Amino acid sequence: MLDGFERKPHENPAIGIILCKDMNKSFVDYVIQDYTKPLGVATYKTSKDMSEELKKALPPVEALKRLLDSEDLDEE
Repeated sequence: MLDGFERKPHENPAIGIILCKDMNKSFVDYVIQDYTKPLGVATYKTSKDMSEELKKALPPVEALKRLLDSEDLDEE
């Protein structure tokens, strides 16, 4: 979509990830029309869709935030 409607002639083709809330065959067909580019298709679920067992296996959000903050400090 980006290449078809937004990309300027001097810009390289777009790369990236497309996230869709719902399956839309027309949109997917448009996006994957160029099979010469690498492609990955996957589904995902949000935390509200996770089982309680999986939620309990994950670290607390605050622990993840601290980890990310400490990695930012290491890069400085």
